[in-house]
Amino acid sequence: MPTSLMSRDLVTHLLVALFGMGSWVAVNSLWIELPVVVKDLPEGWNLPAYLTVLIAFGNLGPIAVTLTHRFAPELLKEQWLIHGIQALSVLAATFLAVFWQQTVLIGGEVHSLPFLLLGFVLAFLCCTSNVTFLPYMYQFPPAFIRTFFIGQGLSALFPCVAALGQGIGQLECRNNSFGNGTEPFYFQEKFTATKYFWFIWVLLTISGISFVGLVYWHQKERDMQRVHEQPPESSPHESLESFPLRDSTYTTTDMKENMETTVKPTVSSPFLTWRNIYLLVLLMVSNALTNGVLPSVQTYACLPYGTMAYHLSVVLSNIANPVACFIAMFLMCRSMMVLGLISVLGAVVGTYLLVLAALSPCPPLVGNNVGVSLVVISWILFLGLFSYVKVVIGTLLHEAGHVALMWCGAAIQAGSLVGALLMFPMVSIYHLFQRTQDCVENCAF
Repeated sequence: MPTSLMSRDLVTHLLVALFGMGSWVAVNSLWIELPVVVKDLPEGWNLPAYLTVLIAFGNLGPIAVTLTHRFAPELLKEQWLIHGIQALSVLAATFLAVFWQQTVLIGGEVHSLPFLLLGFVLAFLCCTSNVTFLPYMYQFPPAFIRTFFIGQGLSALFPCVAALGQGIGQLECRNNSFGNGTEPFYFQEKFTATKYFWFIWVLLTISGISFVGLVYWHQKERDMQRVHEQPPESSPHESLESFPLRDSTYTTTDMKENMETTVKPTVSSPFLTWRNIYLLVLLMVSNALTNGVLPSVQTYACLPYGTMAYHLSVVLSNIANPVACFIAMFLMCRSMMVLGLISVLGAVVGTYLLVLAALSPCPPLVGNNVGVSLVVISWILFLGLFSYVKVVIGTLLHEAGHVALMWCGAAIQAGSLVGALLMFPMVSIYHLFQRTQDCVENCAF
């Protein structure tokens, strides 16, 4: 019996991870593939600025869900809303793979309208997933929240590994035609952006199928529990009224661990306590740094040390994300002070990376292996520490109730938006950061 129970839990963990993978894989892939698509689209390197604005408008989705939850909660059915988000994501990814190169003449200028429009649709859906996927996970024990965050880490790791296999940014310095210097020679990618977008379509499809499997598997588990146990009779009014966002097919008796942490014999305590507010603020700051501020300057901080340093930083830091979530499954920190100290340590490492970006193209220890090691380790520590903080906060908020997880998703999205909007004018308008030039001596020592 224990072996059978363990195998069923492993299946659930796998389905939850693949379900979580689909939350941000589309937008992550758009950012990662930008160096390839800018070669063919008329906006060129202005495309990141357009994408930032579109993602900002994508926050209309979470706002709509939050307002509906506040004023008309009976209209929301999480399971079917998630099915709709995933189906539209797969459809949008299909159109993206087919039409991303198409252009339209607008006001006498050529624009990549299909790419921008589909980018907005995918951003809208990804943003909305933060306030629907997480609350849905409330019906599972807290351990599965940590697995869900592992899946979110995979949504950045898989597109990143695919891009590295594609050969993005690979170059060789060759002598120029005048024989008095070198110039960069950029290698052709091993496969096209179209094939890359089809790969993202596969990931989104797997995520959608996994959610269907998760719903079926969870229902099967619930039916098996009813067969082997005789649950005490409960009031017919306590399941749906307590959790208006949840589908009526799920109740608080789904899992024993969930029952222990959510069912109260007396009136439940209010959600907006100083502890929960502290956790939400910490979550917003963490996501502002990890999803908005530092990703905007990663190329400026890493490329002065070479393309290898950049690729190692991207890959290993994205591996650190799910690893940190995995560690949290066995080592949970419930101390508010320790969580704050971990966040401060992560912020110190992030400040070092910001300083490197500000000093680009000549940061300290350029041309030295120590500098390469420091920048790679710093990115690993930065994302690893904050990933641990985020998954622990998500677990603690899970214990505070279904509404807490909705606010958890809203805080993640709000922090990411603030971080992106804060860095957008600095990077794209005022150009406060300088990019290193390939095959050129940028620093005179």
